[in-house]
Amino acid sequence: MTVTGQAPVLVLIGADPRRSHRANEALRIALGIVSGENDVIVILSGPGAHLLDDDTDELVDGDDIAKFRTNLSALGVPFHVEEDSRPPEPDWNAAGHPVTVLDRTGIADFMRRSRRTLIF
Repeated sequence: MTVTGQAPVLVLIGADPRRSHRANEALRIALGIVSGENDVIVILSGPGAHLLDDDTDELVDGDDIAKFRTNLSALGVPFHVEEDSRPPEPDWNAAGHPVTVLDRTGIADFMRRSRRTLIF
């Protein structure tokens, strides 16, 4: 998604949404960045991939997480997920949010191309 033609802002989320409010805050911030007409890339790494779990009752701030990820999807922001981080549960990403799988080299490439990187 290109909004401004400027280099994007990268939001890398590795915080575990099952244990920490930080993952929810990262999604909220990503939504604010794209709402401010900035390009944003959201990468879920490690336990951060659980932000796409179907059962949000198991997540800290689950109701907010469901709302924020739906809003990001509606704005055309896909979730980039580190290939080794995808949970094996069959109901992971049951809502069908757009997902692009990438490896560490892909993450590093996004970091090089971004004008800012926020890591949670």
